[in-house]
Amino acid sequence: MELVDGDIVLRPIRLRDQRAWREVNRRNRDWLRPWEATIPPPTPAGPLTHRPTYRQMVRHLRSEANAGRMMPFVIEYQGRLVGQLTVAGITWGSMCSGHVGYWVDEAVAGRGVMPTAVAMVVDHCFRTVGLHRVEVCIRPENAPSRRVVEKLGFREEGLRPRYLHIDGAWRDHLVFALTAEEVPDGLLRRWHRSRDRSTGSTGSTGSTRHTGN
Repeated sequence: MELVDGDIVLRPIRLRDQRAWREVNRRNRDWLRPWEATIPPPTPAGPLTHRPTYRQMVRHLRSEANAGRMMPFVIEYQGRLVGQLTVAGITWGSMCSGHVGYWVDEAVAGRGVMPTAVAMVVDHCFRTVGLHRVEVCIRPENAPSRRVVEKLGFREEGLRPRYLHIDGAWRDHLVFALTAEEVPDGLLRRWHRSRDRSTGSTGSTGSTRHTGN
């Protein structure tokens, strides 16, 4: 499955993306480090898993995707890999929920790439997959990531103290969420309308093209 809106493409992560993925991560080491998940020190219960290699990461993501618990994508902008977006923690039954995590190349930050990518995947979750709720958890200090959800109109629901191990310590996170009822016409369409109002443009339709199986 690929989600496409103009120059922005979300597609499944592949083993052959390794070189491009590593190059983007290398250039953005300082930009990404404060927001990256880390592994806490070993506990009396035993050592924790080491940081996976790229191949191990992709195989794990594929396994979780095949089990229906995750949707891992890379983000392409103008034909180049510029980031990653994952819908994880997918739960069915009475909840029908998942949470979104993402990062993007600093070189394309501020161009609307990430809000568009998040809007596309939220619409996919609600309209195609059948989820009811999507949430994003963000460190309060992460202003660029907070701007993404604020631009898209996610609700702020509160603080989760010491929620995730990030950059070497347990960090507080703010919770932002949307339910399907809040975006009946689609989040991407709403995002395009918001951008059009701010720029005075009237040309965006806010449609997403799905390709693949």
